[in-house]
Amino acid sequence: MEFTEQQIQRYSRHIILNEVGGKGQVKLSKAKVLLIGAGGLGSPAALYLAAAGIGTIGLVDGDVVDLSNLQRQILHTTATIGVPKVESGRRMLSAINPDITIKTYQLNVDTENILGLVSDYDIVLDGSDNFTTRFLVNDACFFARKTLISASMFRFEGQLTTIKPHAGYPCYRCLYPEPPPAGLVPNCQEAGVLGVLAGTMGILQASEAIKEILGIGETIADKLVIYDALEMKFRKVSRPKDPRCPLCSATPTIKDLGGDYSVACTI
Repeated sequence: MEFTEQQIQRYSRHIILNEVGGKGQVKLSKAKVLLIGAGGLGSPAALYLAAAGIGTIGLVDGDVVDLSNLQRQILHTTATIGVPKVESGRRMLSAINPDITIKTYQLNVDTENILGLVSDYDIVLDGSDNFTTRFLVNDACFFARKTLISASMFRFEGQLTTIKPHAGYPCYRCLYPEPPPAGLVPNCQEAGVLGVLAGTMGILQASEAIKEILGIGETIADKLVIYDALEMKFRKVSRPKDPRCPLCSATPTIKDLGGDYSVACTI
């Protein structure tokens, strides 16, 4: 692949990095990344992936832009209130980088569509805001053998990890075997969330995705990164494989997506 003069200028700060260079930028331009959720986490992740030159970005979200979203969902503006989030996101990303392909899916993921979605992409970023969707995305990526970058946030704390059991690392269920009972953990609508926390965690997702595409740096596939915004403190803890994991162990009890993945709230 040959870059145009404009593309060389656009990506010049990448190309002069020894760890990226022209070959690395070609890898980014050929990569396909799917974002589950075009909200608080998906917004900053999508913006930086588009700016980085990821060739194909998929946006999945069944919701429309609401005024309450704008405190943290920077992919959208006051002018796009009422517009489907995937369409609002497509407009913004295309304005940042017209060279890339943006695919939109105005839907909520379920057992019928998730495998078809993730199968077309190299890496999946989970920016959903409920446990049931997270488990569904994890299980689908496991069966499709796709790398998953998962982030979450609650009030002033965020968590981040890379999930790729197809490469011998633990899956999401090694950390959390099953979703908590409905109503036990309040969502962001009930507990609140610091808006800029979404920016921090979403950008970290994008960073880890780019590292995985380029094959550089240290993976966090066996770690859980915890960020406390109030204390300005990062912690990285080990995330070992669970030999009794219901999904990725030698004797799994989950062998398909036939279980109950009822979603409690929207992305």
